[in-house]
Amino acid sequence: MMSIIIWLIVGGIIGWIASMIMKTDAQQGIFLNIVVGIIGAFLGGWLAGLMGIGGGDINDGISIPSILISLVGAIVLLAIVNLFRRGRVR
Repeated sequence: MMSIIIWLIVGGIIGWIASMIMKTDAQQGIFLNIVVGIIGAFLGGWLAGLMGIGGGDINDGISIPSILISLVGAIVLLAIVNLFRRGRVR
């Protein structure tokens, strides 16, 4: 149960930081930040695995490399959403 709460908190923070970087923070609330952070973490871990970068495995726990990989995944996710929503990436 504690791990789910930690996932939600870290996912919300990662999603919030990514939305500030992509300048979409005003358009989304805390729920969307959490969703972007968690899906971005999975996307970043998947991309890191494809590129052979360590630290993206879900079993590694929370570390600086896993947070950075999650942030990159969330930014990529927001860029893809912006591309479909507006026809361009900010």
